[in-house]
Amino acid sequence: MTTTRFSVVVGLVLGTVWVFGGFWAMILVAVVATIAFWVGRLLEGRLDLNEIVGRLQGRR
Repeated sequence: MTTTRFSVVVGLVLGTVWVFGGFWAMILVAVVATIAFWVGRLLEGRLDLNEIVGRLQGRR
């Protein structure tokens, strides 16, 4: 299991434990899982924050 997948599983579990039940809880769990996915990609070294910040600032 890669770090990204592990991070998504952790995000899903923590989000589910944090808010259990209901539509908005489901949305919150999806958001937490998405954040966990990007953190996992960052930890794996597959996400370059300098490139993202440069693109947001108009640099290429």
